[in-house]
Amino acid sequence: MDEKTAELRDIFVETTGEESVTEDQSADRGSLLDDPDDDRVRAVLATLREETAVETDLPLDAHERVVRLFFEGLSDAEIATELDCSAEAVFRARLDAHLVAPSDRETTLDRDRLRRLVREEISLAERAAAVDADETTVTCQSAVIEAEIASTRHNHRFRDELATLLSDAPLADKLASGAREDGLREATEDIETDVQL
Repeated sequence: MDEKTAELRDIFVETTGEESVTEDQSADRGSLLDDPDDDRVRAVLATLREETAVETDLPLDAHERVVRLFFEGLSDAEIATELDCSAEAVFRARLDAHLVAPSDRETTLDRDRLRRLVREEISLAERAAAVDADETTVTCQSAVIEAEIASTRHNHRFRDELATLLSDAPLADKLASGAREDGLREATEDIETDVQL
């Protein structure tokens, strides 16, 4: 230890009363994601319930649980079992939160045509006749389309906020984007740009 370092160490010991000048580096493992066990999810849902016309009968705490379990990858039936309610109640609460799963869109009926009918507020019976499907399927698909329209109307704000709080998708997208850019940069480094016309 040279003279300057020793002098600085003495000043540190005098000032702090500590002999050790380094911190223990073995901290517990953390998460790259925000802690989902805070009040932010509930706040997003409370705002959504104030600003939009939700149809769910579930109270706010159960609605929050539906959303959290959805992001954990549970199906509507599995969430219903956890909450001791019907899968239909879970489906409705999930769509009220603008959370549409890819499987919700899987259907043989003409969704573009049904979307137009939903926007025009055509009756359920007329929609079913127009797309040649039973009313149960049309009811389900209409609810999905209405959730998509509501999400778009709010610029996907609620869906995106919930996804940011409860999933690592934004982080994964950012990392993947960075990897693609690095890969492209490396791939194009040796390309000659001298072009004669």
